[in-house]
Amino acid sequence: MATVQQIGILGGGFGGLYTALKLAKYPWPKDNRPQITLVDQNERFVFLPFLYELITGEMHLWEVAPTYQQILAHSPVQFIQGTVTTIDPRLKQVRVSGGQVLSCDRLVLALGGETPLSTVPGAAEHALTFHSLADAEALKSRLQDLDHHPPAPVQVAVVGAGPSGVELSCKLADRLGHRGQVTLIDRNDSLLKSAAAANRKAAEKALAQRHVIQRLNTRVVQVKAQAITLEQGGISEDLATQLVLWTVGNTIPGVVAALAVPKTEGGQILTTATLQVQGHHDVFALGDLATGVDAQGQAIPSTAQAAFQAADYAAYNIWASLTGRSLLPFHYSHLGEMLTLGVDEAALAGLGVTLEGPLASVARRLVYLMRFPTLEHQINVGLEWMLKPFQQTYSQS
Repeated sequence: MATVQQIGILGGGFGGLYTALKLAKYPWPKDNRPQITLVDQNERFVFLPFLYELITGEMHLWEVAPTYQQILAHSPVQFIQGTVTTIDPRLKQVRVSGGQVLSCDRLVLALGGETPLSTVPGAAEHALTFHSLADAEALKSRLQDLDHHPPAPVQVAVVGAGPSGVELSCKLADRLGHRGQVTLIDRNDSLLKSAAAANRKAAEKALAQRHVIQRLNTRVVQVKAQAITLEQGGISEDLATQLVLWTVGNTIPGVVAALAVPKTEGGQILTTATLQVQGHHDVFALGDLATGVDAQGQAIPSTAQAAFQAADYAAYNIWASLTGRSLLPFHYSHLGEMLTLGVDEAALAGLGVTLEGPLASVARRLVYLMRFPTLEHQINVGLEWMLKPFQQTYSQS
């Protein structure tokens, strides 16, 4: 009897989970179907583009973050909840918290990235990040505290004017209303530096409508319990704050930083065009922790869109490598970009189309609905969205 081949996938985000689900659907030989194991430290998968909607109450937890048990209920994929403690890329062996050891024929590294808080004194103690379900829950709890014991008004500082910082500023401004003042801070001279011009314009408009103060060309020197120290043009000042959100940068998890594999200066794993770790053809890497070039020689960005697409290629190439087929080089296609800019407002630009406002919000939701991991979840969430207006009308009558 042949030994069952093992595929280990570390990280249950867009790259890891979608690779696992794709692999499960391939036509494996009946007598040689591998065991696919997905490892993640959390109980729930988080559809990160909708994390902001949890803050404003536009969406429910079950919509944004279904459990892995629910997602994989009708799949042959085995799920292990645990923290990856060590990885041996040469032996393709993984140790998980609790002492479990996985020995794999193919290994996928998709553990994502983390928001660094060590670059500015006081940030780790007094700032909140916004990159996970735990972050969203911590922010909701803090906002509820401020609801019950509010200063007048609540002063909020959002550090980083990239997509996450801009989206979070708009959502927080809507969540707080007239009771809060949001200040968006960035060391650069403009927000959304790499975004499409139409989306930058829509973001500027949305921030202005919500009276969000922009502090550009401004460096954060220190974060304190009730203030944030800023420096602009050589002049320092303290800005009183009750809440600081940190959306700056991306760092690699420690277990990945410890790997003796080719990396960039920033610590990202270098991959080939087929998404294999350089020098380790049985190990694949994708998402925030990896970087490389695709078949056209263009850099693969660290975005959800790129992770979606890379998962398809990673799954195919693993299947191909185990069934004697040729691997395919990754072809990344930039399909545009979408931003949520407050409650029921958004902006999108791509494929010759630009939209903003409520219509863009509907389009954004529909696009992402089709990206949910299972058809069952797509149907359940779609029905919830369709019925919500009727439920609201009934509750108000």
